[in-house]
Amino acid sequence: MSSISTPVDVYLAALSRELSGPRRRKADLLAEARDHLTDATEAFEAGGLERRDAEQEAVDDFGDLSEVAPGYRAELAITQSRRTAMMLLMALLIQPIVWQGGAWIWTHEPTRTSALNDFLQVLVRDIGGVVIAGAVLAVIGTGIGVRYPLVREHLSRVTAIFTLAGSALIAVIGVAMASTSLDDRGLLAYAVVGTFVVLPLTFVSLQAKRCLRLARA
Repeated sequence: MSSISTPVDVYLAALSRELSGPRRRKADLLAEARDHLTDATEAFEAGGLERRDAEQEAVDDFGDLSEVAPGYRAELAITQSRRTAMMLLMALLIQPIVWQGGAWIWTHEPTRTSALNDFLQVLVRDIGGVVIAGAVLAVIGTGIGVRYPLVREHLSRVTAIFTLAGSALIAVIGVAMASTSLDDRGLLAYAVVGTFVVLPLTFVSLQAKRCLRLARA
């Protein structure tokens, strides 16, 4: 026999359908909402209402979904922003290890170089430095920065767009570097760039797109 849904259960199920984002944070928010509704229900019961009526009163007092859901979406967007920024930062911080001169077979000094390849190496270092700095700021912003309304309002969208742009630039330059290499490690260069640059940054970009969807919602 199926159990009868209570007003609180119905409300929380509807709220859950309205929300998307990091699962753990979503579960925490729904648990917090349930705790609040439970406390309110007990308070209304103490005032003389029957259990079901007390739950309905607690739900009504909590607020209509159209008013409550946007606040929860903002919380989930901030959490997704922090996750995206952290992933971007980690994807870039492994690059010095991957490309450490002489440490791996693909980092031995090339026998031949080109002016374009040299330029791309300088360019990717400069852009990578800027993107790392931006990722650090995003991590800070999604932590202590969210206490400021202006930061909180725009952080998710800015983080998503910055991540998408930075990831695309670095991935394209990485592939271009492999294409302009003049030594005999062309296939190896493509494999390394694909594994340690394009693949992780593609994953980060997917997270950024999810962040942008949440920010727009």
